[in-house]
Amino acid sequence: MKYTILSLLLSVLLATTLHAQKQPLPSNIGAKVLVINYGYPNSIDTLRFTNGIEAFYSKFITPRLSFSVPLKIGVNHLPERRNNMNFISIDGQLRFNFAGYDAKVGPYMLFGGGVNIENFDSTNVQIPLGLGVNFRLAPNSFLNIQAEYRYGLTKLLRNNAQIGIGYTYRLGQTKSDSDGDGVPDDIDQCPGEVGTKELAGCPDTDGDGITDIADACPTLPGSEELLGCPDSDDDGIADNVDKCPDLPGTSATGGCPDTDGDGIPDDEDECPNITGRANGCPDSDGDGIADKDDACPNQLGTIETNGCPGADADGDGVQDDEDECPNEKGSARTNGCPDEDRDGFADKDDNCPNLAGNLNGCPDSDGDGIDDSLDSCPSRAGTAANNGCPEIVRREEVEIAKEDRDVLIRAAKAIRFETASAILKSESYDVLKEVAEVLERYPDLTATIEGHTDDVGRSSTNLELSEERAKSCYEYLIAQGIDSERISYVGYGEKRPIESNKTESGRKMNRRVEFKLYE
Repeated sequence: MKYTILSLLLSVLLATTLHAQKQPLPSNIGAKVLVINYGYPNSIDTLRFTNGIEAFYSKFITPRLSFSVPLKIGVNHLPERRNNMNFISIDGQLRFNFAGYDAKVGPYMLFGGGVNIENFDSTNVQIPLGLGVNFRLAPNSFLNIQAEYRYGLTKLLRNNAQIGIGYTYRLGQTKSDSDGDGVPDDIDQCPGEVGTKELAGCPDTDGDGITDIADACPTLPGSEELLGCPDSDDDGIADNVDKCPDLPGTSATGGCPDTDGDGIPDDEDECPNITGRANGCPDSDGDGIADKDDACPNQLGTIETNGCPGADADGDGVQDDEDECPNEKGSARTNGCPDEDRDGFADKDDNCPNLAGNLNGCPDSDGDGIDDSLDSCPSRAGTAANNGCPEIVRREEVEIAKEDRDVLIRAAKAIRFETASAILKSESYDVLKEVAEVLERYPDLTATIEGHTDDVGRSSTNLELSEERAKSCYEYLIAQGIDSERISYVGYGEKRPIESNKTESGRKMNRRVEFKLYE
């Protein structure tokens, strides 16, 4: 048994050394005085305390994991002997350093195995398990305190407890590393954040090789050419500045398509399939008026006369006999009347004269027949009875495994956003990945993501914010590979509190995103 353990420890030490060659990290040497007791661990009141000394060497494998080899010499007072016995032992131990190797106060836990030799005539194997802490006295000097329980793999009573205090000196690391990421502070461009050596100690949340501080889209993988942002339609224009991120376009049109190549995007081109310079349309006579609006398309005219000679009191190009507003400048499209927002509805007939739209002159982004100014969900088609939001059909939730239900309940409390924003905080990513794993375990079920807020602020603003936050979770889950056909989202704003909004704790509980599963 002892040879097996020694072989295992030597293997670990070799692996540690090889790893260290790839990623140099500091080593420690040290010594301490030990107080040893075999009485309490074996329930024997008559055994007294003995002493020993320890010398050790340790090597960091990662900034938080180290491998240590302690050598101990001392005396034992054993249950079956009247007199003390000399002993020598050697261990191999793995230590997990909770705060990294450069912390001012560095607690750690240890586990390993070792061989204990008594009076050089008997041997037993012991398994140590313990806790310790290092207090930094100087850049490379530490006070070390450690307590361990050692379990003896023998029929004899060899369980024991040891407490030690001593000094540790660090080798191969003379520079401070505040965040413990293996990059010294003097060359760490982000000394307060854990990063990577490849990026000079700075974090890269989306893993695209561009530091968060230089990444215009730090939570979405992108390319260096586009400052770390994605390009969904692969047109060379980043999604965050692309007016049409899902349709290939050109920089001249802000990323939107231009079918006829006349430099006017299709959504603004009145003749998207025919090249022209008059609002994108042909102008045969070159008088600046598109043929389709030119009363005399083959005769050179003026804008004031709509391309034809004739009386035009207000000089808007619409002849007085056809001008419904002869004393106000307008356009042929609105029969000579003003159209401030150029949406084709004369101001006198336009319910939203300063906003372009196709619903009585008002915008209706989701096409549900309710203009955006009255629509509580302007980006999703709904009904007038539900203030422009989709009607949600209430169904009974499906019962799932308790541990999976616990994940969904915890997610409602753990997901966090930037203040007054729908941007997910980085600490939300892990719990959303757990939600994705739950959904993958139930491929036949659908899910609804419900956003909720407290009652601080305007209710309409809260309703919109709750929907946007639910949508952010929806988009993240799709990015994790969940089929968009299986999930939907909805915002309820402040309508469904679970606690009183009169207290801060209650408002905090009401700001949540819930996940519900249905057949």
